[in-house]
Amino acid sequence: MISSNTQGQNVVELIKAVEAQIERVHTQSLDISFNELLDMYKNGELDINPEYQRLFRWSEGARSRFIESLLLEMPVPPIYVIENSDGKYILIDGLQRLSSYLHFRGELVAEHLDPPVNRDDKLFLSECDIVEELNGKSFDDLGTALQIRLKRAFVRVEVVRKASNPKFKYHMFKRLNTGGLILTDQQLRNCTIRLLDPKFNDFIIEISKDNMFCECIESLNHEKFLGSYDQELILRFFALKNYRDNFSHDVRDFLTEYMELVSEPEIEKRLSFDYENEKAIFLKTFSVFQKTLGELAFAPANKFRNSLMRSFAVYHFEAFTIGLQSVLERIDPENGDIIRKLKDVFTSIKLDDEFIKLTTGGGKNSRGPLRDRIEFVKTRVEDVL
Repeated sequence: MISSNTQGQNVVELIKAVEAQIERVHTQSLDISFNELLDMYKNGELDINPEYQRLFRWSEGARSRFIESLLLEMPVPPIYVIENSDGKYILIDGLQRLSSYLHFRGELVAEHLDPPVNRDDKLFLSECDIVEELNGKSFDDLGTALQIRLKRAFVRVEVVRKASNPKFKYHMFKRLNTGGLILTDQQLRNCTIRLLDPKFNDFIIEISKDNMFCECIESLNHEKFLGSYDQELILRFFALKNYRDNFSHDVRDFLTEYMELVSEPEIEKRLSFDYENEKAIFLKTFSVFQKTLGELAFAPANKFRNSLMRSFAVYHFEAFTIGLQSVLERIDPENGDIIRKLKDVFTSIKLDDEFIKLTTGGGKNSRGPLRDRIEFVKTRVEDVL
């Protein structure tokens, strides 16, 4: 049984641990009008980075009802921003509300929406269910009095000051964005990791546009691209290539952990990543797959096991991209004979009954099956080179 003295000491230590973290946090609360936020956005003083902006998904009805709420002077939840080193603000929570206001004022750019929204496209209100007379109206139709009321509508802005610890900023964003609108794992990583250090995040986004890589994953559907799954595949490639010994079962946590370690703000804790060399390896890898199977590079066999389906299988992506690494230095992508050999061996692997068993069915998302499918590809390609 724990004595009262020991328990008291434990509580004191617990309080000290909490207080030590609080000292690393500097926050400020401000009441700012939406018109001021609009001016800050237009002047570059309020940043909504492109990856975060892609998460704006509210329907036109939801946007309209938010504008209706502002006109009715209803209270709205606070917006959270982070102050960067030059005093500018980075939006970390409140995207749906702020973007709705920007759309109503004709300042929103959201090309990912269907239909896309361009600057100067103004929202026409719809589905307003309290003041139905607002439906069909734009900002220009409100008249001076209501326009002023809307401009002066204010919101509480919680500012995480620039002196705050980067890890606190990271965890704050991560926790604020785990509820409400459902984000894909990679969308959440793209928005949060950059608060530690944006270099690795930006690197992944940059190389995701490579034409060879894009051709190899062409069969992914639009929703996958919208959810940044193409970028998650690149993260998966580097994580498995460089950090696979630390994988056990949960791919999501494994990928997040790797990205956190490469982006760690404290240099002595950061996982090494040679950007120039890793980019060269990435480009050569996907050059090989583009020249051999192209859009079928990660396609599975059809049910008759005599040809490939035009679809994407993530277990094939893992097995082939990582299995190829042991022989990558020996491959000249411009050598037609080697490319033909690899095309034949890649196709034969995909149609092989044993490999099909390694890449279909349940229970494959753990260390053992991952190792087996990678080793299967590795052994076969080593036999022909």
